Amino acid sequence: MDIEAFRAYCIAKKGVTEEFPFDADTLVFKVMGKMFALAPLERIPSQVNLKCDPERAIELREIHDGIIMPGYHMSKTHWNTIYIENYLPASLIMEMIDDSYDLVVAGLTKKLKAELDAL
Repeated sequence: MDIEAFRAYCIAKKGVTEEFPFDADTLVFKVMGKMFALAPLERIPSQVNLKCDPERAIELREIHDGIIMPGYHMSKTHWNTIYIENYLPASLIMEMIDDSYDLVVAGLTKKLKAELDAL
């Protein structure tokens, strides 16, 4: 999966916006204003940060050592940094995007969940 396919998959999700809140090179995807994915566009090979359940994060890091790592500049418990181009199957990356999105949605307030449902 290349960075454009990653972007397209993220932005197609319900309630998602994209912005550059930190600098001109780090694309951030948010659902209802809460981050679920970051893509530092200047990184070669392409990397992304995705939120992950802590136990699953450890499991993924062990299985894909050197390709999935603790989140760079993020909480090492809840975020992974992933090399996405030519390293992992697109289906696994999409699953990790879905999981990240779902974790963030689960943590939304009732009001924000209702707004998301209404979209």
